[in-house]
Amino acid sequence: MPNILDIRRRIRSVVNTRQITKAMKTVSAAKLRRAQEAAMAARPYAQMLTNVLKSLISRADIYDPVTGQPLHPLLAEREEKTILLIVVTGDKGLAGAFNTNILKMASKFIQSKPDQNIDIECIGRKGRDFMRRRYPIAPQPPTLAGETPDSADGETGAPPVHAAPDTVEAAPPRAGRVQITNEHVGVLGKVQYKFASALGENVIARYTRAEIDSVYILFNEFKSVIAQRLVAERLLPIREIGAVDITLAEEPTLEERKERVEAAASAGVGVRPPDTSAADEAAAGFAASPVDYIYEQPPERLFQGILPKYIGIQIFRALLESVAAEHAARMTAMDAATSNASDMIDSLTLIMNRARQAKITKEIIEIVSGAAAQ
Repeated sequence: MPNILDIRRRIRSVVNTRQITKAMKTVSAAKLRRAQEAAMAARPYAQMLTNVLKSLISRADIYDPVTGQPLHPLLAEREEKTILLIVVTGDKGLAGAFNTNILKMASKFIQSKPDQNIDIECIGRKGRDFMRRRYPIAPQPPTLAGETPDSADGETGAPPVHAAPDTVEAAPPRAGRVQITNEHVGVLGKVQYKFASALGENVIARYTRAEIDSVYILFNEFKSVIAQRLVAERLLPIREIGAVDITLAEEPTLEERKERVEAAASAGVGVRPPDTSAADEAAAGFAASPVDYIYEQPPERLFQGILPKYIGIQIFRALLESVAAEHAARMTAMDAATSNASDMIDSLTLIMNRARQAKITKEIIEIVSGAAAQ
């Protein structure tokens, strides 16, 4: 039978742990609400940008009438020889299987492309640490004469922009079939469109120079506490404006859904997304309107300038949803930890009562035995 003093110390330690997990659950619930509001605030801009592009498609020539080839390089499809995979994870742990599931899907994606070279762009400390242990870092590309190399290593969130192919020497050799080309840590605490836009410009520049043949982003898609899933979404080439091109997807299990609902109910967080059907219908009517708009510039030129922003807003959306999903996962994990701590306290209290009762019984027996001996 364990010592009563040791059991009391253990109970006190578990009580302190329960207070911490309960506080972390409350903090994650508050951050989840703010993350949902940020994602909703970005939707009108993304919807209108998509609608403007759809409107321009009907008024501009985006394909060569003779060859049928796309006139914009982001629409051109070619054989996948080199793939860029953007992996979005979290910077911190204590979020259950959130980061583990993303990294498992990243490994599954890499295994599904055995004949292609894969460049990995890591966003988040957990993904960066995982990939560094398994894959080499790509050598830095050559720079112009008199130009200093980019100092951004991802800590500040500014991806480097490589020089044009006609101004540099031969590209450096690959470090391996799968290599890490860039990493960004500390950018998910406060997601900014400036970072997503800069990352999108860097990706577009590499795709235009034919350094990569396709771009995928792997993240946790978040619609509500219940409706979220792991997806690998194709960003480039663009096949259809406004359509989400999902390559891999993994739905949560029924048990995980139940845990999320219970955690959200205890934290006072809504489990369903807000109803935006009216706003979506009004926004969708813009592209379908038969009105002949008058543009200050030719529609073709506007399409050429706006299409790259479409990639930036897609990356921005993925980052916002990933942050919201991480807070939801941490809230669920901390709710389960708090519940387990309460169960452990009850069990330890029962053990302590039994030990105390056994001690009292032993003392009574000793007293009775001593009195009987006299």
